[in-house]
Amino acid sequence: MKFDLTRQEAAIYECLLKNGRQTGYETAKMTGISRSNVYGALSSLVEKGAAQYEEEPGARKYMAVDPQEFCENRIEQLKREEDWILLHAPERKEEEDGYITITGKEQILGKARKLLQDTEERVYVSGNAEFLKEILPAVKETAEEGKKVVLITDCMEIDHPGKVYHTKDRKSQIGMIVDSRYVLSGEFGEDTQNTCVYSGQRNFAELFKEAMANEIKLIRLTEGEQ
Repeated sequence: MKFDLTRQEAAIYECLLKNGRQTGYETAKMTGISRSNVYGALSSLVEKGAAQYEEEPGARKYMAVDPQEFCENRIEQLKREEDWILLHAPERKEEEDGYITITGKEQILGKARKLLQDTEERVYVSGNAEFLKEILPAVKETAEEGKKVVLITDCMEIDHPGKVYHTKDRKSQIGMIVDSRYVLSGEFGEDTQNTCVYSGQRNFAELFKEAMANEIKLIRLTEGEQ
């Protein structure tokens, strides 16, 4: 369904994968979906590149396209669509910096990775193991580009080329500050609302920067650093 199949189409695609060539009638019988809906879904699967068919005497038999081939074709199609959108979309109107609410794990991770990608000089990241392990490839890539990357985490297993400060259980709290200007802060993980605030407001960034600096100072004192 993440690859643009409806729930019924996904069920029928799975049925074709499991059972091989079959008619619309056979598919309807195996899935319990009405014949009219099955035939419509099969036509759509063919259009979307998830199925093919052969004409046999008295019947048309459908077969599933290999999952890897189907997925790669869909990704390639989306890349072409992306090129078209970037070429033809109007320029985005710049909004005044405010406080933007971001909800959902994937949306938060997407924003965190974009912030890392856009880092010009330095980024400080504070978070639990679940959050950091998800964005670690982007963290390493940012560090390898010569940008300063500092982590504050309760995870002792983080393999990171930059500086890592270990602290007590962070629970669900995460935070990022990029180039002393852009802040992402909120909660991430199981049993949370998975909600963050993103802002480029100067006052908010200064407060967040000061709070993170104080936390690092406290960790240093605890570890006996000078």
